[in-house]
Amino acid sequence: MTIRIVKAEGKWVVRASGAVLGESSNALELLEDGHKPVIYFPRSDIAMAFLEPSETVTTCPHKGTASYYSIEAKNRTLTDVVWSYEDPKEAAAAIKGYLAFQPGDYLQIEEL
Repeated sequence: MTIRIVKAEGKWVVRASGAVLGESSNALELLEDGHKPVIYFPRSDIAMAFLEPSETVTTCPHKGTASYYSIEAKNRTLTDVVWSYEDPKEAAAAIKGYLAFQPGDYLQIEEL
């Protein structure tokens, strides 16, 4: 399994139920064999007040242990749609302190 992490070109935005949670020109793109690219945002560019830590934890043999967050949007809770590797394995060390978001009906990630 190969993991590559590169600077995401341009400016990226993440929205939940239409509200902007953050914009960043410092996002990273994680490329992993067999998976779609994932954009990781620096925490400093995200409105953390909208994220609630979750009890959910998963383990990836290549990236390490991920902790999850839910988003309190204006009319719904988006459960476990944000994750972070607090202590990633060496191959993914660059994403420490960054957040990834699972796009869906109420959560969009776009390049501006």
